[in-house]
Amino acid sequence: MLEYLCHDTAANPDTCVIWLHGLGADGHDFAPIVPELGLPAGAAVRFVFPHAPAMPVTINGGMAMPAWYDILAMDIDRKVDEAQLRASAAAVTELIEQQIAAGIDSRRIVLAGFSQGGAVAYEAALSFDQPLGGLIAMSTYFATADSIMPSDANRALPILVLHGTQDPVVSEQLGLRACRALEALGHVPEYHSYPMPHAVCAEEIADISRFLCRCLALK
Repeated sequence: MLEYLCHDTAANPDTCVIWLHGLGADGHDFAPIVPELGLPAGAAVRFVFPHAPAMPVTINGGMAMPAWYDILAMDIDRKVDEAQLRASAAAVTELIEQQIAAGIDSRRIVLAGFSQGGAVAYEAALSFDQPLGGLIAMSTYFATADSIMPSDANRALPILVLHGTQDPVVSEQLGLRACRALEALGHVPEYHSYPMPHAVCAEEIADISRFLCRCLALK
């Protein structure tokens, strides 16, 4: 089981957001965003921020760092270790199942991921065998678009795709390509872009807040 940070906005949470960080970061990376989301005061939301395990990363000279999978090349097709990515997705699935066992309906669980974490979130959410509440893909790409085995349970999954137009790490072209792949699978993703690099901005946080309130019926 992955280690993680957990933050409940109120007692007895009935909704959950599992948020995956990017390469070289950890679960602490996005925890400060929770109060910035400005969710309704009465909303009882559990935020789970998993920590990726340390592993050697080829594009960084084989240096070990927190990573969801190895990145083999930084070309536009983003050669990645799909077996490691799927292992990380399976670990995230365990977290989802843990929250369901704790009494949270699967339809009130949202997966979110930034960069590498977003690629894992795509795989985990779209292949999960119970309906989820939503998927948020931030500054990322759909690494397993050609090999994923999508679950019928999430054919109508609400999906929010967010990207910076000035991203030098993960080109916006990859975010748009992910949207086209989602559409080919029958999804209708909501797409927003922002004049930012490989980062997060206030306008994006506001869009995430609106998406969560809508998907999870927060009020």
